[in-house]
Amino acid sequence: MLRVISFFLFFLLISLPAVASVELAVRDRSPATIDEVYLSGGDIFLPVEEVMAILGLEGDWDSVAHVYRFRTPQGRATISPGSKFVRVGERFIPLHPSPRFIDGRLRVAENFVTDILPDLLGREVFFRNLDPHPRQNIPKSAPDDSYFAFLLQKKGIASERGVRGIVIDPGHGGEDPGSIGPDGVKEKEVVLDLARRLQKMIKMQWDIPVFLTRDGDYTLSPQQRFAQANRPETDILVLLHAENAFSDRPHGVILAVRPEEEGGPSRSGAPSKKAESRDLARELAVALKKSGLTVRDPLEVQLLPLGQGNLPTVMIETGFLSNTQDRTRLTDDRELEHLASAIFQGLKAYIDKTGG
Repeated sequence: MLRVISFFLFFLLISLPAVASVELAVRDRSPATIDEVYLSGGDIFLPVEEVMAILGLEGDWDSVAHVYRFRTPQGRATISPGSKFVRVGERFIPLHPSPRFIDGRLRVAENFVTDILPDLLGREVFFRNLDPHPRQNIPKSAPDDSYFAFLLQKKGIASERGVRGIVIDPGHGGEDPGSIGPDGVKEKEVVLDLARRLQKMIKMQWDIPVFLTRDGDYTLSPQQRFAQANRPETDILVLLHAENAFSDRPHGVILAVRPEEEGGPSRSGAPSKKAESRDLARELAVALKKSGLTVRDPLEVQLLPLGQGNLPTVMIETGFLSNTQDRTRLTDDRELEHLASAIFQGLKAYIDKTGG
């Protein structure tokens, strides 16, 4: 894997956007300056069209499909606002933070430029922050990482079923719509509907509490979103999202887990608990496939939005809003109930196998 040559490591504790500047170049080309750079939540965001121009890539925004497409030596790639993956052909590369619109322009985070694009280009990318702000008395991990490492800890088992409580996180909300389908359907709406159905299903059949990170259409900070996971009775965290693509062909469900669950301790120092997140993802995949859905093998996603720690956690990309069949499944009452039931069956199978 090609490594990026980074002249400065930049971290800034800030919650609102601010302006900065960076230099960017590929080997054998003179660096160019990007002045309109925003800092949000500790991450640098760059206008995607300027990044592509400097790196010699061709890209365009599809306002109908609500995606940005660009060509790479490895094939056509696609990103979209709120998406957690870069799609290159039939590959899905985990991406966090997600691209977002800031001041009317689609912007990508620094690690998209420094970690993903060099591999797609097959060339080194030189990145230099022209306005570095040193961090003082901050742990080596990013601020959000340390916060999630504290939160996402399994406290032990103390119930007859082996699980004392479940947290369901319907992604996005409020000013953040997530992915948007070609007919205007919003990710934030479909995942909230699904979360409510799944919550009701669990409450009706199991005598355990089920918490939603949000129960309406409002914006949450990362700390607010995962506050429920700090409850001592929380033993499972399920994140619900939906995807988008530049064509209507990609479809199906994608499951994601933390890479540190692949044996050994997590970055926070917590034990892996026998890779429980991967076990949970496996049972969910089996149940979803039995329900007739296309399910991809679980992907590994670095840290956020899955956080650190040993709390069994799975992110479910419930389908592609750009695909007609998936979009119907995510907006039709009967289909949503069917999807909620499949997820419930996966949870049940996992709990039964872990001593429930």
